[in-house]
Amino acid sequence: MVFPIAHIHYNDEIDDNGKVIVPEDVQDAIRTLIRWSGDDPSREGLLDTPARVGRAWREYCGGYAEDPAAHLSRTFQEVGGYHELVLLKDIPFQSHCEHHMAPIIGKASIAYMPTDRVVGISKLARVLHGFAQRLQVQERLTAEVANCIWDNLKPHGVAVVIEAQHGCMTGRGVKVHGVGMVTSKLIGCFLDDQSSRKEVMSLMGY
Repeated sequence: MVFPIAHIHYNDEIDDNGKVIVPEDVQDAIRTLIRWSGDDPSREGLLDTPARVGRAWREYCGGYAEDPAAHLSRTFQEVGGYHELVLLKDIPFQSHCEHHMAPIIGKASIAYMPTDRVVGISKLARVLHGFAQRLQVQERLTAEVANCIWDNLKPHGVAVVIEAQHGCMTGRGVKVHGVGMVTSKLIGCFLDDQSSRKEVMSLMGY
């Protein structure tokens, strides 16, 4: 199955400049929000803002237009006799929380212990971004990435650790800056075997 470019959804119309055409009802909703925030959507600096915001959110939520598991469909058997863990560390990502639609900005470390096949290392980052580009909570994002790798690669173990800062905490409410939330999901040997768990967490820096 071929999936579209991340920020283009199946039913999007495209203008002559290659930009997504934002439906008028979406733009009206954004104008309403601008007015409710205390500004005038008809002033010059805000005239094009509804369309820009609509296109931006199409891109922010581009993960809804793809199946992250599709990135794991191509695997390789020739690994030169390598049978130890594979780790992609400190992958930057951005998401938005489903409660306030505020930014979640962080990094993830993803590891798996292969059986007889491995996947291209960039595919782990693509899986992360596929799930991150949706309205999320960090706990679910962590579990979705780990479960996707576990279900599709059938490895001996999977470990995912995500550390992120949440705009709903830094920019509103308690307004505490510089605080990171850490979540983890361990499956298979990384959960059941203390030595494997200690090794992967140490390599991740925890």
